[in-house]
Amino acid sequence: MSDPTTPPEEHALPDRVRTAPSIVLVHTGDGKGKSTAAFGVMLRALARGWKVAVVQFLKSGDWNTGEEKLGCELGADWWSIGEGFTWDSADLSRDEATARAAWAHARAVIPAGRHRLVLLDEITSALDPQLIGEVLELVRELATSGMTMILATHEMAFAREVADKVCFLDAGVIHEEGTPEEIFSSPREERTREFLARVLEAGRL
Repeated sequence: MSDPTTPPEEHALPDRVRTAPSIVLVHTGDGKGKSTAAFGVMLRALARGWKVAVVQFLKSGDWNTGEEKLGCELGADWWSIGEGFTWDSADLSRDEATARAAWAHARAVIPAGRHRLVLLDEITSALDPQLIGEVLELVRELATSGMTMILATHEMAFAREVADKVCFLDAGVIHEEGTPEEIFSSPREERTREFLARVLEAGRL
């Protein structure tokens, strides 16, 4: 029997477990919790010694958030380059311009290969359809690069298109997780089915 006080030096994964060169994890759903869950993954990556980058498209660099303070202290590269909540905005054109600038920055950071994990928070906020298309293109390009990406977004069609794994969150709780096919075509949970029915009715999927 192994000593529980001694850290393991070798993994004990069964032979059938496979590793992927990279993974795109998308957190989506209604209300809060998507970014918080993503930050949890970020902390685990930092604890493993991974180089992490975070680009926030919604939160302003003027905000003083606990997740940014902790992430930076632990070694994450962090950029908050949004203009705040778009539904409170008095100038959506400025927000869109800011989002485009944020995407240009992320477009330079991600392919550089300096980071093993990249977290793109509220990546589709204020982006126009052309830029969302560019995001999809880049994620596809990096699908075999060895990089892991976490995307927090409320756009269902985007999540379905880019994800290897989708986590559906509601009110800060992960209700269901699986492949895009599992979540969008045959969801197990009633809460997920209700939400997706509303999304379909609104023409967002």
